[in-house]
Amino acid sequence: MSVQLYMDVHVRRAITEGLRLRGVGVLTAQEDGAGDFEDPDLLDRATALGRVLFTQDDDLLREANQCLADLELIAQASEPAEWVNRTEYLPLTCTY
Repeated sequence: MSVQLYMDVHVRRAITEGLRLRGVGVLTAQEDGAGDFEDPDLLDRATALGRVLFTQDDDLLREANQCLADLELIAQASEPAEWVNRTEYLPLTCTY
């Protein structure tokens, strides 16, 4: 089975249609009734459907970049034992 995509409202229709013409399984948030969902809910919906979320939303991409930076810091500056029985919420710092 191939990867199924879930497009948010920021993806141009031409991209979605082009993928469909190439046989890629694509569902848009609008088609799914999720066009007004906030980013975390949209990601949860894509996950529940077993699809990969594709976005061109600058806000979500900025948040993802912050998470990447935080995870990189955690991975490079700590030891596994430091994370036993510990919960940490990302982002570690807020830049906006």
